[in-house]
Amino acid sequence: MSQNSNLEPQPSDIQNLFKRYLLTEHFDEMFEAAGRPRPHYRHLYDQLQSLSVSELVQYHEQAAKAFLDEGMTFTVYGDAQQTERIFPFDLLPRIIPGSEWRRLEQGLRQRIQALNAFLLDVYGEQRIVREGIIPRELVEGASGFQRELIGSKPPRDIYIHIAGIDLVRDANGDYLVLEDNLRNPSGVSYVLQSRVIMKRVFPSLFAKMRIRPVDHYSSQLLENLRYLAPDNRENPTVVLLTPGVYNSAYFEHSFLARQMGIELVEGRDLVVESDRVYMKTTQGLQQVDVIYRRIDDAFLDPEVFRHDSLLGVPGLMRAYHAGNVALANAVGNGIADDKAVYAYVPQMISFYLNESPLLSNVPTYLCEVEADRKYVLEHLPSLVVKAVSESGGYGMLMGPASTKAEQEDFRRRIRDNPRNYIAQPIVSLSKLPCLVDDRAGGLEFAGRHIDLRPFVLFGKDITLSLGGLTRVALREGSLVVNSSQGGGSKGTWVLYGED
Repeated sequence: MSQNSNLEPQPSDIQNLFKRYLLTEHFDEMFEAAGRPRPHYRHLYDQLQSLSVSELVQYHEQAAKAFLDEGMTFTVYGDAQQTERIFPFDLLPRIIPGSEWRRLEQGLRQRIQALNAFLLDVYGEQRIVREGIIPRELVEGASGFQRELIGSKPPRDIYIHIAGIDLVRDANGDYLVLEDNLRNPSGVSYVLQSRVIMKRVFPSLFAKMRIRPVDHYSSQLLENLRYLAPDNRENPTVVLLTPGVYNSAYFEHSFLARQMGIELVEGRDLVVESDRVYMKTTQGLQQVDVIYRRIDDAFLDPEVFRHDSLLGVPGLMRAYHAGNVALANAVGNGIADDKAVYAYVPQMISFYLNESPLLSNVPTYLCEVEADRKYVLEHLPSLVVKAVSESGGYGMLMGPASTKAEQEDFRRRIRDNPRNYIAQPIVSLSKLPCLVDDRAGGLEFAGRHIDLRPFVLFGKDITLSLGGLTRVALREGSLVVNSSQGGGSKGTWVLYGED
């Protein structure tokens, strides 16, 4: 429903809100046919039938108020005023059957194992490059490749401590990996908070349906972070390093620090002495053993990376290389979530694990390859073009929705710097009902496109958040789900068992 709606609808049959709900060529998450919900949505559908429209609106407003009260905001950098906004939330959840989730879990575990092996290799022996599986120029030309790390290893041989893997579902209902986010993936705070809110709004549904909990995430993350500490530290000190209150994900930084019971610090709160990191406290300096950093590589240590950075900690990389502090995620992960390197993840799985991929990539054209570039330039109006190191929906051309001028702009960009761009066919993202304002001044359920970002944690074992963040493109017809581009979120429920 529109965040600015002032409607006061009269009680009526909820079924009326679905009257104009259309099943299209897109895979529908909730309905297998008109008026016939999929088995795992039956309880939710029946619950909706028992409500009046005014009750549903009341629940929707109750959820929106809870988000406001909790301060669940993000900053839009493209906005001239750097506006801080409440993250839009739609009341109808995504529901995933247990059997379906287990298949996703297996595929995501496999993918993270291969990506972590790639990082260890590319900063080590570089077998995958020497054997010609991935072109050397592709690796060395990536902005996220940190040459300074060649020959070094992270604690416990883990680079990817927290990953957010973006999944989409095509017209056949098959899951595809759209992107790997291995640097500073965000959004898990919305997963945890939306669950609390949904349990308040739909307590009877949670009592009736066998929904798996998500509240273990913070404790598992803290356990994994402590696992990285130097062996001689019995009670390691863990901190979360944030760029500060003006960062778009600051709400999440403060939320996770509170959840884990650790200090939230900025670069100015830390100092390096004798290759050890210390936190300034009212009682003096306290040694820090593990840093969950939400600052990009470039700003982390002005002695090594950007010399003008005021966000990082001078000397931090010296302490890291000396083995006196662990960083999560590790420095250098940007090479593995480069969108051109993404195209080679199936080959990584085969090379390192000797397995076939359980989850497929979206077909991808590398503009650095002459034949691919020629095809992309000839088919710009029908493709999605992405800058390889951008995120959040920035640096992207959505071909079918673009103007001639925008296409010509990207044509020049691709020719000037082909390594910086990839292209993909439009994926027919699945849909799920959202409560929206209709054209007649009332309400209705209408299909909106969604994706899914499960969060993967790597410690002694690889574990997943149960469900993850379902992002929704709230604008009619839009395929862009990013919050910075007008997207919102839904709750994600994973069921026990086969249902």
